[in-house]
Amino acid sequence: MKKTMFALAALGALASGSAFAQQAGDWVVGAGWFHLAPQDSSKPLTLTAPVQSVVAGSGASVKDSDTLGFNLAYFIDSHWAVEGVLGIPPKFKLEGTGTLARVGELGQARQWSPTILGKYYFNEGNDAFRPYVGLGATYVWYSNVHLTNELQGALGSQLRQRPFSTSTTAKLDSSFAPVLNAGVAYQFDKHWGMSFSVSYIPLKTKAKLTTTSVNGFPVATSEARLKLNPIVTYLAATYRF
Repeated sequence: MKKTMFALAALGALASGSAFAQQAGDWVVGAGWFHLAPQDSSKPLTLTAPVQSVVAGSGASVKDSDTLGFNLAYFIDSHWAVEGVLGIPPKFKLEGTGTLARVGELGQARQWSPTILGKYYFNEGNDAFRPYVGLGATYVWYSNVHLTNELQGALGSQLRQRPFSTSTTAKLDSSFAPVLNAGVAYQFDKHWGMSFSVSYIPLKTKAKLTTTSVNGFPVATSEARLKLNPIVTYLAATYRF
């Protein structure tokens, strides 16, 4: 009787372990919520043509943003995994600071930043709770860049142009950036689990502004440099197959 009970207990323990076991060849897909919190700083807006001058005391700050994210990981073995991460491009709003604070919102843009990570999971593959660290890279570019009428007016005034006699467009530089990542994963059963991670991305960009007359003739160019350095948190439900 004792032998039978011991055998049943051993089988139960094995079954419990195998329910959580992560091993080579496993795929894990996830979906959840990104929160992006820029730790930003900026340099003053600089007119680069027809003459170079600095708009003294001007600056900009980027507001936090949220979006839906997706991830797909492949386990090389029970500890190492490669993961791709992509979110629906979040919309960032740029607010004026310093001498541009009176302008309020300067513009908006959507950020694309697909990411690839190499991750190492601590504990064993049959443990339900597993902390991890990751290191990778992202390529960042921007779309739907829009400048507000308030900024358009402020630039026109700086250039001593009549109101509504000029129009300004902007382009943000694309760039690669490293990604530092750490988090925890919890497996409820063989398939379902959840994860939470925090990433830091040392990221900067340069906004290049072109001002033209209503007839399309170039009037001036200017630029602004921004450090975004976002801290990104990601809470996701996961499914392993």
